[in-house]
Amino acid sequence: MKTLHLSILLSLALTGYCAPLFEEEDQDESLAENYLKRFYNLTEETGAVFRTGLSLKEQKLAEMQRFFHLQVTRTLDSDTIAMMKKPRCGVPDIQPSGYSITGHAFKWRTNSLTYRIENYTPDMSTSEVDDSIERALQVWAKVTPLRFTRLYSGTADIMISFGRRYHGDLSPFDGPDGQLAHAYPPGPNMGGDAHFDEDETFTFHSNAGYVLFIVAAHEFGHSLGLSHSEDPGALMYPTYTYINPDAFTLPRDDVDGIQSLYGPNPDETPGPKPVGPVTPNACDPNLVLDAVASLRGEMLFFKGRFMWRNFPQSYKPQQTLIQTFWQDAPEDIDAAYENQQSDLLMLFKGHRVWAYSAYDLARGFPKSISSFGFPETVKKVDGAMYDEASQKTLFFVGDMYYRYDETKKTMDKGFPKRVSETFTGLSGTVTAAHQHSSFTYIYTGNRMHEYDLESGTMFRVLGNNYFLPCTSN
Repeated sequence: MKTLHLSILLSLALTGYCAPLFEEEDQDESLAENYLKRFYNLTEETGAVFRTGLSLKEQKLAEMQRFFHLQVTRTLDSDTIAMMKKPRCGVPDIQPSGYSITGHAFKWRTNSLTYRIENYTPDMSTSEVDDSIERALQVWAKVTPLRFTRLYSGTADIMISFGRRYHGDLSPFDGPDGQLAHAYPPGPNMGGDAHFDEDETFTFHSNAGYVLFIVAAHEFGHSLGLSHSEDPGALMYPTYTYINPDAFTLPRDDVDGIQSLYGPNPDETPGPKPVGPVTPNACDPNLVLDAVASLRGEMLFFKGRFMWRNFPQSYKPQQTLIQTFWQDAPEDIDAAYENQQSDLLMLFKGHRVWAYSAYDLARGFPKSISSFGFPETVKKVDGAMYDEASQKTLFFVGDMYYRYDETKKTMDKGFPKRVSETFTGLSGTVTAAHQHSSFTYIYTGNRMHEYDLESGTMFRVLGNNYFLPCTSN
């Protein structure tokens, strides 16, 4: 009888343990199906199999993964689900290839456009909404002949409104997060109109919600004829990333896109023009990386606010914004390494260090680099590398390097040493470092030096594209 009771209890325990897992998997499947229907035109013919042997759903998954520079697994892996859960624009992702236009049929035939704000969100003051909308339109006016005039009644070219769920068109919102807003391309009736989801929390500057200026500037790109860009640095990239409105400059990809429709701003003064942020290119022979690190078998290459992920089984690295994965991570980092003992990714910028476990900032971080035992004279780290054999980390600072014992949490005695003492033939400041297949790689500018760490022997001098291949062609 006791055995029977024990069996029943074990069955109930296992059922209770498995149920949430199954529920989560079902939720992910439902999320994915709705996402692919909404943004990638997945039809109900999910059982169809094509000559490739792939179902329509697998094909659409691959299309979505290629768009977002994810590993093309054609399955609902963790990275794909995480991307699908990110807040984004409600306009479908069509014709991805850098900047994308909805076609010259969807272009305003006049450069003098009107807009009207029909109602307001209670999240912000009226003046803050007015200012956010005006500045968002000026993002596009500054680089084109387009000029915008506000109307306070009647029908404008661009009608702006806040609503929730079913709000008067055939594209209902989905509640908090998810779809933040959507807009229609130029044309009659709703053409050019922009709708914002009232279930979101919009802000003027704060990262405590979604900055209305950033969301609106993106949506107005659609109102003017642009569709989504696959450039992760573009304003017209589908997912939302916080940007300080005061520091915003329209990226080059977006400038190229809107000027392909309307041309440049004729009122600009002659002479050199300020160039918007350009997404770094792995094919640039002069590319100098900020940092290189490994993470659970992947290789990560950092530059500015971007990083590339290179998977062992994939030749093509996948570029994304750093803050796509770690929302509060710094940009323009100085160094990075994977602490394999604690399974943490360490990012250094200036006198501070951030530590991440998967997507989450570890407790107690960011903290000062002095916590590693650096003297007060060290204001930043130029490069960092975890040595698997010794389980110690090398920190490069100018022409010196320190060695940190990850087990004892102390700097080794006898350090710092001159870099040239260990790494013969190395010239220039170290800009990045990492290990791969028992070899040590030290970066100086756009060159990489291959060493045996134990003997200090240098074998080869290579270009940055050795591990970060150019795959544009």
